[in-house]
Amino acid sequence: MPFHIIRQDITRMDTDAIVNAANTALSPGGGVCGAIFAAAGYDRLEKACRKIGHCDTGKAVITKGYALKAKYIIHTPGPIYNAARSDNAELLYSCYRSSLELARKHRLASIAFPLISSGIYGYPAQEALSVAQSAIKDFLKDNEMDISLVVYDKNSFKVSRELFDEVREYIDQRLVREQEPLSRRSDAHLIGRLFEGSRFDADREHNDAPMRNFAPGASSDRATKRKFAAAAAAPSAKEPSLEDMLRKMDSSFSEHLLYLIDESGMTDVQVFSKIRSKKDYKPKKTTAVALGLALELDMDGMRSLVSRAGYSFSHSSKFDIIIEYYVMRGNYNIFDINDMLFAFDQPLVG
Repeated sequence: MPFHIIRQDITRMDTDAIVNAANTALSPGGGVCGAIFAAAGYDRLEKACRKIGHCDTGKAVITKGYALKAKYIIHTPGPIYNAARSDNAELLYSCYRSSLELARKHRLASIAFPLISSGIYGYPAQEALSVAQSAIKDFLKDNEMDISLVVYDKNSFKVSRELFDEVREYIDQRLVREQEPLSRRSDAHLIGRLFEGSRFDADREHNDAPMRNFAPGASSDRATKRKFAAAAAAPSAKEPSLEDMLRKMDSSFSEHLLYLIDESGMTDVQVFSKIRSKKDYKPKKTTAVALGLALELDMDGMRSLVSRAGYSFSHSSKFDIIIEYYVMRGNYNIFDINDMLFAFDQPLVG
């Protein structure tokens, strides 16, 4: 899904079009509107807008981009927020939909929006974001376009404080063990981790005494230590040949993903149709995660899929923990997940 949230000055976006949060008279204003006029070239843009003359709230018109990197400017007047009005969301939704339809009509491949009406027009930022995402999501169901939502700073983009704090606490709980200095971890714990899953497990079948005795600083059992040393020095079982290892190699990412798509009952188009002919397809980690979210995999399934693309999940990564947080709660809404990833300065999926 080609939708991104970007912290940037919208006048610097190198897209086919940028959207101006205009007024109905299409005259130069303040905020985003004033910045766009200044960057595009005040005189030429003002002349083009004066020629058009007027645009109703929720509708959209188009001009050239002039001095901007963007080829075009789509102008859409957003609603002035009034809590007493019942059509605030309807009008704001229409701004995005009208702009996107106009971009499609002109065969534009990419477009960048500001968070319309969330500045001097007073629309609450979180509500404005929800409407924007709803309109963009509905458009992308039936259309292909690279859409960016551009915010100038994080103060203009806020997820729910309650949810943000909950996710931050979830991250802190999982990061603390990874970030804890080695000197603060128990020696017995470290030795246990060292020998976990090894041949030494058989020597500990009755109790933990050998581990405690083997810990540095404790009274050691010399016989136990000699046994450990002898086991470590003993020749290991015959190592498999490279040919054996390759023969037993797991299925590729593409093969495993195609299997998951078939098992899910979804169509290729619903997930990622282009890879059917690419048996060696290797995505970025964010793309692999996005595919896992599209398939609504649980965490075991997500780890398995991502590992086949050559990546892993770690509790030393905020990105990984946030993905885990949403998957564990059965929330696969990529808009919600990207909101939170953006709030924590992490790369987005999609």
